[in-house]
Amino acid sequence: MKILLTGPTGFIGSAFARLALGQGHQVAGLALPGEALPASLERSVTWLRGTLDAPPWREIGAFAPDLCVHAAWITTPGIYLESPENERFRDWSLAFVRQLLRLGVGHIVGLGTCVEYQIGTEPLNEERTPAGPTTTYARCKDELRRALEAETRASRFGFGWARVFYPYGPGEHPSRLCSSLIAKLRRGEEIVLKTPDSTKDYIYIDDLAEALLTVVEKRFCGIINLGTGEGVTVRQMAGFLGQCLGRPDLVRVAPSLERDPFPFVVADPARLKSLGWRQQVPWQEGLGRLVALVGV
Repeated sequence: MKILLTGPTGFIGSAFARLALGQGHQVAGLALPGEALPASLERSVTWLRGTLDAPPWREIGAFAPDLCVHAAWITTPGIYLESPENERFRDWSLAFVRQLLRLGVGHIVGLGTCVEYQIGTEPLNEERTPAGPTTTYARCKDELRRALEAETRASRFGFGWARVFYPYGPGEHPSRLCSSLIAKLRRGEEIVLKTPDSTKDYIYIDDLAEALLTVVEKRFCGIINLGTGEGVTVRQMAGFLGQCLGRPDLVRVAPSLERDPFPFVVADPARLKSLGWRQQVPWQEGLGRLVALVGV
């Protein structure tokens, strides 16, 4: 399969590209002009220089993709949730996909987010759980999804929307939770847990890439969760890392707790599992792999 990939140098995009190439697919990556390319992918990906709002349409047409995986978006920790750039990515993405359809690309897979859902206390299900985005990031993702669903009714192309839960692992931004906890423990800094019982569905990056490739290869249409179905608390994660690094004494719960707006974000993975996907890396093993790499 010939796959056009946006965001190919990002955490998720690069992991997906490596796996897809290893499975015999051809991948063309839309990289920013002047952007450094991952050494592991530099010679195996067909690199196309451009942006979502000014794509290299001639080169994309020459590659003639069968399918596009749209992973490009703003994801900078501490910034992305309320950044006005989300509005621009929504608009750029819609225009980009519409032009791909004019070129004859027959299937689009977009990356959404688990926090498009209305968060409650039960696992999030594609059919039963209503949408209820509360951040600019989630709202713009959901608006793009709705716009593309409307396009499918007019153009009749294949459209899958993969709601990503909480990926972690080698290559993640150092400010993301897992890597930041490991770095602090290695520096001997105390970790004070302000939302110790906050429960999230953490999925190891290799498992996430496998899940996304499964969705692509099956040409799945509709909304699908990319999560494991297992919730892990911040307390469990920090405690495990403290034990791994021999510094459990550095982990404590704050005397005054804060409210987490997303206290329980866990996938119902039944739909993904129905496609044949299975988790390969439990969270303890995944954190152990990350410990071996971060801050050494």
